[in-house]
Amino acid sequence: MKSQDYGLPDQQRSSSFRWLYLLFAFSLGVIALWTVTELTAVRYGHAAALGAPWFRAGGYPVYAPWSVVTWYFRFGDPHGVIDQASNYGLLIFFLPQALVMAYAASQAGMKGNRKLHGSARWATRKEVGDMGYLQGRGVYIGGYVPPKSRQIMYLRHDGPEHVLAFAPTRSGKGVGLILPTLLSWSGPSLILDIKGENWALTSGWRKSRGHTVLRFDPTDPSGNSAAFNPLEELHLFSEHAISDAQNLALLLVDPLGKGLDDHWSKSGFAFLAPAILHCCVMIWSEHERPATLTDLSLMLADENRTIDELLQEMIEEDHAARLRGLAPHATGGDEIHIFIAAGGREMLNKADKERSSVLSTVVVNLALYRDPIIGRNTNHCDFRIDDLLAREVPVDLYLVLPASDTDRVIPLVRIIFDMVVRRITSKMEFKDGKSVAPYRHRLLFMLDEFPSIGRLPIIEKAITYIAGFGGIFYIIIQNIEQLGKVYGKDNSILGNSHILIAYASNNPATCEILSKMSGTTTVVQKKKSVSGKAGSRSPSFSIQETARPLLTPDECSRLPGMRKSGDEILPGDMLIFTAGRHPIYGKQILHFKDPVFLQRARIPAPDVTDSLYFPRQTAEPAESEAPKGKSFEDYLEE
Repeated sequence: MKSQDYGLPDQQRSSSFRWLYLLFAFSLGVIALWTVTELTAVRYGHAAALGAPWFRAGGYPVYAPWSVVTWYFRFGDPHGVIDQASNYGLLIFFLPQALVMAYAASQAGMKGNRKLHGSARWATRKEVGDMGYLQGRGVYIGGYVPPKSRQIMYLRHDGPEHVLAFAPTRSGKGVGLILPTLLSWSGPSLILDIKGENWALTSGWRKSRGHTVLRFDPTDPSGNSAAFNPLEELHLFSEHAISDAQNLALLLVDPLGKGLDDHWSKSGFAFLAPAILHCCVMIWSEHERPATLTDLSLMLADENRTIDELLQEMIEEDHAARLRGLAPHATGGDEIHIFIAAGGREMLNKADKERSSVLSTVVVNLALYRDPIIGRNTNHCDFRIDDLLAREVPVDLYLVLPASDTDRVIPLVRIIFDMVVRRITSKMEFKDGKSVAPYRHRLLFMLDEFPSIGRLPIIEKAITYIAGFGGIFYIIIQNIEQLGKVYGKDNSILGNSHILIAYASNNPATCEILSKMSGTTTVVQKKKSVSGKAGSRSPSFSIQETARPLLTPDECSRLPGMRKSGDEILPGDMLIFTAGRHPIYGKQILHFKDPVFLQRARIPAPDVTDSLYFPRQTAEPAESEAPKGKSFEDYLEE
């Protein structure tokens, strides 16, 4: 039977004991040789022929340990003096080793097998370094305080792997994960910014580094928001127009990502894609500008004509000729016309009641774009999707969702996410037999409160391959159940996140999975029992190996969180799991305690967003150091 036929094989056996034993044996050898030398010198009365001593200790001559070897080769051992002294040397060399080995043998059976039920343990300082988290580059994933030290070490991940964080509200995720990352990440970013606090605290520094910073808040009536028109992203003058329109139609008909689970939504999807292309062609042709979602909404709810008249126009209009008139070298015009006409005919063939229900399904999901404020913020493009990766100067896009309008504008935000992911992963380039990075920069997706935007199937699929195209997901959720409600229990997001971060959670399901991920360890207990009668009792010892989780669910829920101690705010504890490695028991980062982060966060945010295509007049930056009505201490508790 093998010595170990369970558990993980040791990838590298520790040689510390081996080196310690060699040092012990070497020391015994020196002492033994020195003893033989001194005994020989004493027997010969420290004769002058032995040579000068190495040094004198209190007047007593002390010879070098190796002197006896010199004497032996010079004088021999005619009287057996060296031979007799060597017996004492051998005793000094072997007896301690024999005693140590005997003790080790007697205790071997009393140590127990510390890997019998599991070998889980916390990562050591060296192992944390081997994971590459101490190189000072990449996104921040937490802190680590080595044993016997009070100095926190920042942990940063600079690989292509994705990060998933379990961080309940008011746990300090903002000051510990989001702000440190956004105040240091040098590449472009796409930031889901609920309430706009990340823009307020990080955009100033990012702009000072030369970045283009874009704030897209579709509900902003002041004109200070960047504008984005999804219909401009359609490749209208190519054969990709149909697939682009279908992808957009799917998001418009299913604004929350629940799926096309009934006849009306499926029929609405089938009709809306041709309607989108019809609207784009007609607006370009008649008004010489890109169509908008407001145009689409008004076209389908036009008070001046019936739906039947619109459908008849979709069938009879020569879309191919209009496209050729706009772009003589455009391709796919005939296919686009057939697609539009077929959609109109299919809808026209339906019974009046069914047609009305399908149209109602479509129109109700376009009502958002009849809001004049939404219309102004979606009637042109201050940026294009390709700009996020292709620009030499990094671009940061903040998607701001005011709390009062979050549910209403989520469908528009979902469209942007879907378009970005599809565009990034649309093409992989190869050269000399290997893939070539199709991107200038890596794009960071900072997705705080990720489940709030609903289910996006493209993200669940793309998380398995988007890293090869330069995309990195940093997803933050409150608990595992929140993710499961949106993406289902068996989703690919958890399994494809190489790094998992956890703050203290009061959610039982989350605590259970964290405990399981921590693993099982073996606790060895030495028990003593006494037998016999009074006066002749004899003790006996036994070893018991017991399994227990490295961290129980209850202990997961009681992880020390960020707390106040008098006037001081203390960081909490956290867990960091890396695939294929021992978990790290870490410490939260508090950005406001770091003078570098604090200085960067105090740089005021721009009053007006940047624009890549429509120059804007910029005002002097505001002097506020934090969002109005909030202090840094308030923000850290979000």
